[in-house]
Amino acid sequence: MASRLWLQQDEIESIQHLVAEITADIETVEEETFHANSAVYAQELPRRVRKHLLDFKLEEPGEGLCLISGYPVDQERIGRTPAHWKNKPERSAVLGEEVLLVLFGSLLGDCIGWSTQQDGYVVHDILPIKGHEGEQLGSGSEQLLWWHTEDAFHPYRGDYLGMMCLRNPDGVATTYAHLGGLPLAAEQVELLFQPHYTIRPDESHQPKNRAEADTSEERLATAYEQIEQMNARPDKISVLSGHPGAPYARLDPYFMDPVEDNADAQAAFDALVRLIDSRLEDLVLQAGDFCFIDNFKAVHGRKPFKARFDGNDRWLKRINVTRDLRKSRTARESAASRVLH
Repeated sequence: MASRLWLQQDEIESIQHLVAEITADIETVEEETFHANSAVYAQELPRRVRKHLLDFKLEEPGEGLCLISGYPVDQERIGRTPAHWKNKPERSAVLGEEVLLVLFGSLLGDCIGWSTQQDGYVVHDILPIKGHEGEQLGSGSEQLLWWHTEDAFHPYRGDYLGMMCLRNPDGVATTYAHLGGLPLAAEQVELLFQPHYTIRPDESHQPKNRAEADTSEERLATAYEQIEQMNARPDKISVLSGHPGAPYARLDPYFMDPVEDNADAQAAFDALVRLIDSRLEDLVLQAGDFCFIDNFKAVHGRKPFKARFDGNDRWLKRINVTRDLRKSRTARESAASRVLH
């Protein structure tokens, strides 16, 4: 498991002062001007925090996990866990926490959102939704959320997944496994580096899970057409890339079809899945914990649980971070936009 940075009292006070200054000037964390300036604001974070995140980015540690803990969260102030992610108040009671999550993420890259996921919001709510209990969604609860690379089906998927825990009274576990040092045979690695595999879009990007979108209907319809094409005719890809001795991975077994035309490629994939299964760990985030997962070097999921639906369920905030915003320019309406279509 990764090393954990515990915030000191003077660091907490410095962070709170910075967050208060920012939130006095914005109404929502989704404001484009805030995201344009977030990397500048992030340079005012305590030096120890900046070093912790930048070391994680530059050194690419094998465990693919970065933790920051100890930030105080006033449970009374933040209010009840919402019943649905679409229930957005005019001004969020957790605006400060949302801002801080983005500032931390801005030390790793640029935060992005998807027009086909949570209505294009950059900062997501991860909480159980009544009616989703058996779904393969972050809003599910009673079904195991299978381990995966976030948005594995898409070439513009983020490099990092960031989460902040606002509450988790039942100790619901995030599952996690790193991909460093996997004992695979050379011939298996070679096959996994070849384009034998397909990944279909996960449930969170499907039209049935949209609400009201603040984007043109024509542009959104086009985005969903692309999702349907990826679902019906997914491209053949490799699941490993980069350096063979420390590979990057792209995996979502629940949404991957068997390799019908190469038994050896399927056997190599099965061996990889078994190895990841064998090293899967539980990571129980508590209020005030920040977690960043290297989306190229680790996978994550969630253990099943029985949701309360009483305003006191597990509640996380989530962001996706890319190290290279420019690569997705064809999918964004402007250079400054952080939402991919």
